[in-house]
Amino acid sequence: MSLSLRHSCHRLRTVRCWCRLGGLLICLAAALALPALASTRKIILDTDPGSDDAMALMLALNSPELDVRAITVVPGNVTAQQGLENALRMVSLANRCDIPVAAGAQHPLFQKLITAEFWHGKNGLANVELPPSKCKVDSRYGPDLIIQMVHAAPHEITLVPVGPLTNIALAVLKDPSIVPLVKEVILMGGSISGGNVNAAAEANIYNDPEAAQIVFQAGWPLTMVGLDVGDKTLISRKQLAELGRTHGPVNDFIYLVVKYLVELSEKYGSSGSPMYDPLAVGVAIDATLVTAPAMHVDVETRGEFTRGETVANRHGFVERNVLQGDRYVIEELDPVVPNAKVCVDVQADRFLQLFVSRIQGK
Repeated sequence: MSLSLRHSCHRLRTVRCWCRLGGLLICLAAALALPALASTRKIILDTDPGSDDAMALMLALNSPELDVRAITVVPGNVTAQQGLENALRMVSLANRCDIPVAAGAQHPLFQKLITAEFWHGKNGLANVELPPSKCKVDSRYGPDLIIQMVHAAPHEITLVPVGPLTNIALAVLKDPSIVPLVKEVILMGGSISGGNVNAAAEANIYNDPEAAQIVFQAGWPLTMVGLDVGDKTLISRKQLAELGRTHGPVNDFIYLVVKYLVELSEKYGSSGSPMYDPLAVGVAIDATLVTAPAMHVDVETRGEFTRGETVANRHGFVERNVLQGDRYVIEELDPVVPNAKVCVDVQADRFLQLFVSRIQGK
């Protein structure tokens, strides 16, 4: 038996002893003193709230597998100012003012911001007006907060960006030394089968392609939870009815968000609303929800019709062309190194059940 296991067993025997000697209250106190489960994942959620961001945030806050260490706000679905206000109100609703909420970038790296109130409502939260926040904004700049927390807990922090990747890119540009210290990046963005902004690009990547390319090429463990796999997770009136059977501040808020999104989806011919951002949080909770083979992914930053496209090499090699006289000849196949796990399939029913179960009654 290892030293750590013997130590854990000794602690458990001690707790049982306290329980026999002192009764229930001492037992509870001892149990609370035990270390957190080893499987608990420390995350920083980088978000542009956003109705599906709201679902992602509430899923994260109500999942014991995750320890949300900070929330950083990026412009995307709404402006940076509106997104910050939305994040503060949601954290307040969940009674989690202990979590730092920090403002980040105010615009993409090299282009003008494109907001999506068309899809998310005038305030970004499905037009649901939450009470004013009891929480205060953290004074630190979002990318600086990411850098600080990664250095404070090396190899422990998972970054979960569910908006444009501006804040993450800025953190890498300012301090590249964080890359080997980040445990993993699990991002919502991209697609290997077409876009939703246009024929090629997904919205989060399209909103800051240069930032996305920096993040994909940084060299850390990265999982891409893209548009195409998110399209397989449609939350519908079935899940809406389940959420409507229970009540609580978070439950009732998410019910209204889901109702808005389902009705909007039905208006455009779909039976439900894709759970893009919540699925990224779902993967952080349980990676077995998805099938995610390794690929090399680049982000197109210059194409007239393809700017923002995530270009994935599915075969793992490229042809080597050698000039011979007036033409090139294929000489060999050169392997390419994967830089991402790309989600291609999902256990949608199991994920939707997980989501509803975590929100009900909260």
